[in-house]
Amino acid sequence: MANALVSIQIIPKTKDGENVIPYVDEAISVIQQSGVKYEVHPLETTMEGDLDHLLKIIADMNRKMIERGSSNVISQVKVLYQPDGIEMIDLTEKYRP
Repeated sequence: MANALVSIQIIPKTKDGENVIPYVDEAISVIQQSGVKYEVHPLETTMEGDLDHLLKIIADMNRKMIERGSSNVISQVKVLYQPDGIEMIDLTEKYRP
């Protein structure tokens, strides 16, 4: 079972005011390729898994933004660490149809 939920909003500085959405799409593809469970929301993406692994994914996302041409990246991160286990559904089940 996962021991952490991590939400990230990644804000890359784009060249000449380019649209940020293609950058964000590429950041989300880093998450997809990692194989962790995740959910994309309008303002952030939440991942579920081992805390160390999730933090590595965030580092990979930031590196990908620089490779794509960003001069810098702001990552706003929220972490829920629960060693005895936590899943997204534990916090959202009562709100799901």
